Amino acid sequence: MAGALEQIGEWWSLLIVRECTLGTTRFDDFQQRLGIARNVLTTRLNTLLEHGVLVKVVAEGSERRTEYRLTEKGEALYPIIVGLMQWGDEWCSSRKPIRLVEDSTGKPVEPVSLRVGPRTLGLRDVRLEAGEGATARTAEIIDARNKAILGK
Repeated sequence: MAGALEQIGEWWSLLIVRECTLGTTRFDDFQQRLGIARNVLTTRLNTLLEHGVLVKVVAEGSERRTEYRLTEKGEALYPIIVGLMQWGDEWCSSRKPIRLVEDSTGKPVEPVSLRVGPRTLGLRDVRLEAGEGATARTAEIIDARNKAILGK
């Protein structure tokens, strides 16, 4: 998680990615829509480019203009953006300015969740296990978490 936050955890970065999912591609449009200072926007865009979340391309029809587009890595953030939006709609606001619906059916998108088959899982349904990159300290934290949350 720390590695992910290093790349995209700064809140302006997530808002830039959100803007990309809304179709924003040009520097001036990001600046106007977000109300972000130009120097901060430049820094955040460069960080997202450096980490491969965005790519800079020549705008169609104009060799002098560039646009920012999500890469495959950037598009993979979409469920996280949706999850944050849904969480905010549930816990931070009584108003929901955007509805998500499946394009082909018009059916509402279900809340982002953890699943095993048809079952939705919560915090107390998931056991953590040490992965191949785990340190001894990580394994201790995992064991303590499982005892505290699951009683195991």
